[in-house]
Amino acid sequence: MSHVGVPRGTARKRRSLALLTTGVLTLPVLAGCTSGDSGGAVATAPQDVAVAGRNMVAEGGTVRWAIDAVPTTLNAFQADADGATARITGALLPHLFPLDARGRPQRDPDYLESAKVIESEPRQVVLYRLNQQAVWSNGREIGAPDFVAQWRALSGKDSAFWTARNAGYERIEKIERGADDLEVRVTFAKPYADWRSLFSPLYPKEVTGSPDAFNDGARTTLKATSGPFRLRGVDKAKGEVTLVRDPHWWGGRAKLDTLVFRAVGPQDRTGALTGGKVDVADVDAATAHRITRAAADRGAAGPLAHGPGAPAGPAAALRSWAVAHGSDPKAAAAARAARKKDRAAAETYAAEQRGLGDYVVRKSLEPAYTQLALNGESGPLADARVRRAVARALNRQEIADAVLAPLGLPAEPLGSHLALAGQPGYEDGSGALGGHDTEEAQALLADAGWTREGAVDTSDGTKAGSEADKKQKEKQKEKQPAGKPEEKAGSPEKKKEEKAGAAEGKNAAAGHEPAADDGLYIVGDDGKSGDGEPVGGITHVLAPAPVAAFHSSALLRQAGYLARTGTSEDAPAEAAARDRGPGGAAGAYAPAGTAAPARASGDPHGGPLGKDGEPLTLRFVLPSGPGAEPLRGVGNRIAAMLDVIGVRTEITKVSDDSYFRDHIASGDYDLALYSWPATAYPATDDRPIYAKPVPATDGSLLVEQNYTRVGTDHIDQLFDRALSELDEGAARDLMKQADARIWAAAGSIPLYQRPQLVATDRELLNVGAFGFGTPHYQDIGFKKPQAAGAPAEKKK
Repeated sequence: MSHVGVPRGTARKRRSLALLTTGVLTLPVLAGCTSGDSGGAVATAPQDVAVAGRNMVAEGGTVRWAIDAVPTTLNAFQADADGATARITGALLPHLFPLDARGRPQRDPDYLESAKVIESEPRQVVLYRLNQQAVWSNGREIGAPDFVAQWRALSGKDSAFWTARNAGYERIEKIERGADDLEVRVTFAKPYADWRSLFSPLYPKEVTGSPDAFNDGARTTLKATSGPFRLRGVDKAKGEVTLVRDPHWWGGRAKLDTLVFRAVGPQDRTGALTGGKVDVADVDAATAHRITRAAADRGAAGPLAHGPGAPAGPAAALRSWAVAHGSDPKAAAAARAARKKDRAAAETYAAEQRGLGDYVVRKSLEPAYTQLALNGESGPLADARVRRAVARALNRQEIADAVLAPLGLPAEPLGSHLALAGQPGYEDGSGALGGHDTEEAQALLADAGWTREGAVDTSDGTKAGSEADKKQKEKQKEKQPAGKPEEKAGSPEKKKEEKAGAAEGKNAAAGHEPAADDGLYIVGDDGKSGDGEPVGGITHVLAPAPVAAFHSSALLRQAGYLARTGTSEDAPAEAAARDRGPGGAAGAYAPAGTAAPARASGDPHGGPLGKDGEPLTLRFVLPSGPGAEPLRGVGNRIAAMLDVIGVRTEITKVSDDSYFRDHIASGDYDLALYSWPATAYPATDDRPIYAKPVPATDGSLLVEQNYTRVGTDHIDQLFDRALSELDEGAARDLMKQADARIWAAAGSIPLYQRPQLVATDRELLNVGAFGFGTPHYQDIGFKKPQAAGAPAEKKK
């Protein structure tokens, strides 16, 4: 039994789980890099935002931006804050260190003249010098009182504040006014490497100054803002949040008059675009493909060559005409009705395509990655050898190719849990586990006791292949009827069977590509729901405390040589020496001499594996919603890869609503696919994801956000050291060491960075697929009208 939560007083910054349950918001082997700012050497997809200078952007207009739903709160530090909360507050509140296109925090000069560590001993001291023009929308200057109020609300010392995040704030000892009102001096009780993550967003003291104001006063309104836009209102009935240009903004004047965030579900995005109801929307691959086709068809005459009603071949057209005008009245009537229906569908499709022609698809890689999660709490995956075997059976390149290549994006598997390609400090650490190798995977399984013979259940309880089993076979041979002698190898009957068997084996082995559903039983495809009580009884989920908000032992000896940290968790010297053998860390491989089980004659897969008559079957939980089809495709590929090494999967389809709550968080799965967003602060943000679960007083596990239930003391130590390391290079090296151990633990296998597809009005500038970068809302707008005599631009 596992509980999702953390002990009181140890809550960390909440990460939003980005589930691949739709093709929109849910739905690169990169060379190893040298130390330092290694991310710059890695090729990745750039931003695609139609960059243009402010002098090219027209004044005025309204942009309607699609979001999944109206946020339930505008307080980004509360448990129910979501992506829409972050998107909206990004235009309304100070973010002192927004991220650039490479995911690096950069000081925003609109709010800060400077910010730096001025002392490290005996205490770390950071001095902020504010822009002297920086004020709140009510006219009050931004200053130390705002910093103090936010620190007290988020420090975790006062449980009256219902906050989901306190990472970093609990390390602050005091905040003081500096030499003047523009200076804010922050002193830390413990060193904090990720100090730039604090006070972003920064709320006015009117929001953070009291529990009532913090808990309830900023859910649908903000008493003061400070950005290029201010909040006009939240209309839940219409599903809109409206922002207007703030005339008191001292930075670059917002080009748009109004920015409207409109609630449009992922499944409704195509209709909203064809109806001209939104100007910016994240879309799935299918909608992006339609928009691309619509652009190619702009100005073309005649019927469309694709979609319903597309021209059929001459033979098919003639046959359809003949039936519709034939002598059979019923067949003719049915054919005419079908042709009429086809014409109506073609007209509707053509009209939709004309609407989609007003948009363009901006594409990049989203700052989030998809992983295969292996639940190591119990069952076969509690054995690290089995987890590593599963990981090494995966052809991650093939999966990345299938997802990213059709979109024209870099199709390379991700090599790190703690940084994405292009980020500073990115390095491929997958060598700690090893690459795709089915024979090594089978050898690992054999070493763990999972064999072909073990899958055979004998009637008298004897184990397949044992002496008792051999004697049983001899007895059966003796009992053979006298009138039916044993077939000899050279007999005609035997030759026929051998010939037929050889032909069958040849056909099976020659170029055999396992089907996506080989060896699968898919729960949900038989008409039965995959939801219900978890196998083995009910798993309870601890309701997180206000400070926790959201969301077994040392397994990683083989990564010790990569980390070279010398902690007590490391193996003895002789074991460490073995770990330094060629090919990667020992333990990610089977012991020397362990051979992969031989395949059965004529069986390209070799048959299922088992132990003591029990087959090795893993429950693969996937969401069932229509938007999760791409994710299920990835799941089917993974299942086929596991089938090759004798691991069977039972795919269980569950509702999107219950996928995370009832399965991922509660641990009711063996394998699952979900995503985590990237971060510029892995020591802070990623620690709860990979923290070693700890026992609770009732005997359950507190897993924080480590839903794989796999972790070690050493990984925790590396995160803690990095969190207090003020030397950025040294902190990155510690994170690389931690990543190597996470790879070796094989609880989380990164697959690919997710695609980011954004449909935008053709006339819009400085908006689209931002990748890592933070939008500059004041620069977004429409192209300036063309010179006199040119075609007029449409009015927004």
